[in-house]
Amino acid sequence: MGHSVVDLYEVEPDIALVKMQDKANKNTFTRELISGLMEAFESIEANLHYKVVILTGYDNYFASGGTKDGLLSIFEGNAKFNDLNIYSLALDCRIPVISAMQGHGIGGGFVLGLYADFVILSRESIYTTNFMRYGFTPGLGSTYILSKKLGFSLAEELLLSGNYFRGQELEKRAIPFPVLPRQEVMNYALQLARSVAEKPRNSLIVLKDHLVNPIREELPKIIEKELAMHEKTFHNPQVKALINSLYGKE
Repeated sequence: MGHSVVDLYEVEPDIALVKMQDKANKNTFTRELISGLMEAFESIEANLHYKVVILTGYDNYFASGGTKDGLLSIFEGNAKFNDLNIYSLALDCRIPVISAMQGHGIGGGFVLGLYADFVILSRESIYTTNFMRYGFTPGLGSTYILSKKLGFSLAEELLLSGNYFRGQELEKRAIPFPVLPRQEVMNYALQLARSVAEKPRNSLIVLKDHLVNPIREELPKIIEKELAMHEKTFHNPQVKALINSLYGKE
């Protein structure tokens, strides 16, 4: 399947590769990227042969989160972050998903990758949940999935500070993911995918369902709480000023 900014490839008969490559917008969550991702995962769901999916970006970008217009639309009350649910595509996918974050994961882009069953980071890239740098509380289920994947203390630091971390810095913090030189991330992901694909598809589906079902059940409650926090924090004029002054300049 080809899409202008998202491509779905069959790397091997059992392995699908979803590549985000909106170079003009650095893989921010444009309508085109969102629709491309949703179409790709719908195609994967319809394929009865795939056993594992690799999700990746291009060059030094994995995904960069919300667009400036998208954030301003939420500020104005014309949209909510869950209007189009792409953040949990990997979680909801029936077969295992490997997030090969070979490039920067910014805000919702980092969160998108953390919903995968396997996460691989690159040493050179920047990873951040920078919501609070713009003055609004985090969304996309990040207040839950970061703790699940990184542990409470590091998640709290990432969310409250909004600071930027290189992959090599997170590696020193003993995160439970492989952190590799950028040029090695995809090869590692392919080796891992081949290992997963050796197993029967039905067994993979049954086990993934068992492992992630508690997250699937809890997430809607978290989303509601995050939306309630947005009602209290997102519509402050200071947020609009920060979006206009900081977006794309940091």
